[in-house]
Amino acid sequence: MNRPTLSLIAVATALAAVTGFAALSAPEPGEDTAGAAAARLPVERTSLVCPAPSTSDLAETTYTSFTPATDGADGKGAAALHAVDGKAADDGKGDEDGKKDGGTDGAEKDDGEQGDEGEDGEKDGAKDGAKAGGEKARKPVLEPKEPGKPVTGDASGGEAPALTGTAEGRFAPGWTVQQTTEVAAGTGRGLQGVSCTAPDTEFWFPGASTDSDRTDYVHLTNPDDSAAVVDIELYGKDGALKTVVGDGITVQPNSTEPVLLSTLTETEQTDVTVHVVVRSGRVGAAVQALDDKLGGDWLAASADPSGSLVLPGIPKDATAVRLVLFTPGSTDADLKVRLASPSGPITPAGHETVHVKAGMTTAVDLGDVTRGEPGSLVLTPTGRSVPVVAAVRVLRGKGDAQESAFIPAARPVGARATAAGNTAKGTVLAVTAPEGTAKVKVTASAGSEGGTPAAKTYTIKSGTTQHIEAPVPGGLKGTYALTVEPEPGATPVYASRTLTATDDGVPAFTVQPLPDDRGLVSVPRAREDLSVLQK
Repeated sequence: MNRPTLSLIAVATALAAVTGFAALSAPEPGEDTAGAAAARLPVERTSLVCPAPSTSDLAETTYTSFTPATDGADGKGAAALHAVDGKAADDGKGDEDGKKDGGTDGAEKDDGEQGDEGEDGEKDGAKDGAKAGGEKARKPVLEPKEPGKPVTGDASGGEAPALTGTAEGRFAPGWTVQQTTEVAAGTGRGLQGVSCTAPDTEFWFPGASTDSDRTDYVHLTNPDDSAAVVDIELYGKDGALKTVVGDGITVQPNSTEPVLLSTLTETEQTDVTVHVVVRSGRVGAAVQALDDKLGGDWLAASADPSGSLVLPGIPKDATAVRLVLFTPGSTDADLKVRLASPSGPITPAGHETVHVKAGMTTAVDLGDVTRGEPGSLVLTPTGRSVPVVAAVRVLRGKGDAQESAFIPAARPVGARATAAGNTAKGTVLAVTAPEGTAKVKVTASAGSEGGTPAAKTYTIKSGTTQHIEAPVPGGLKGTYALTVEPEPGATPVYASRTLTATDDGVPAFTVQPLPDDRGLVSVPRAREDLSVLQK
């Protein structure tokens, strides 16, 4: 009988390549674990989902795809985004020089023949499955040429589709796609931005609304070849809202379903928490919150329920900040509210603490809490730690020239965070270190159409928020990406990126939190081999 050996590290690496996660049993008590610390290795496959950007005929959308260069990544691979639901966007990708290659404005339905046996439509293994039943391979929308250099594409009008895609090999670690839409007029006018997210099975969205002035959709996008079944739960100020068709929503393979929240319940509520639970399959989810008078933006999912939360990057000129919280358990939560300002922690007068009743959405108007200085909200338990989710709606401007954006509770930057779609003007980073002083390296990539990378290191003092005028590539042409890298072993750091623009006197803006970009996965180091029996 042959007894070939299979190394433990090989098994774990294979698991990480497929799932992005690997776990092995813990050592026995007292066992020497020296030399067995986990290694951080580049991921080998990443999937992303981008929601359909807008239904407005006046919408102008820009997509930016970027992968930071990562030591130890595979030398091969590819990344590509495709339109879902049978729609294909015209090619707006960058060529070898980063310039657009035949790109047009408009993402339009594919009028070509259908019914052919589905092809993979893949390049060097980058896959994005066609619909079940065998549909013609979908045309890629964005295909980066090399890590470290972004590519962009454009779409105009209200027919631009949702996108899904996969990156493999050298394009997988930290793959990031930014979708930014400018709507000139109408409900939700202004700047709407969202970082395309990995598909998952549960999402929390505090800060949504079913009020008559709001038109809020939860976008559910299924990137897989089998249908997903999704439940949508709504919670208002008095608890769960009775929903009409919120249970058992089927999202067909490779398709997207925008669900208007006001059609799920007859109850109008200013502040609603949306809970998306996937019974089978997986989806990408995001809430598009559109206001008749205050513009609109995307509301990304809050960080997982936790006893302590950080909401980074409230602009210094915010005229109104509304904090929305929800605790999903059966126990009330009491939280301290602190603003991490450039000079240190501040307690908002009259809002030192907030009480969150179990199963009910709580909202607190903090007014112009920043008072001319940028800041981040830090929420910590007053006593017993109870898991909570949270988000803030931020207003800028006055009177009829107001614009809104949302900042959900964020996950830490971790080893590295990446923000794509930055411009030479109107890009600001907010970085906060609530628990201790930290140093972070901020790197600006090459431009999509030219430019040389630039980097700078910043010190973030304990309990402060620093708004950083982001470094810009030398000789920049086009847009660029930013990476934020705390020093190894540093105290937890949280960050967000704000894009701004002024349109007819309206201070349009959009804010995206910057969590870890999932470029690395922990894989245990092996001290022994596993023996595999083979006949």
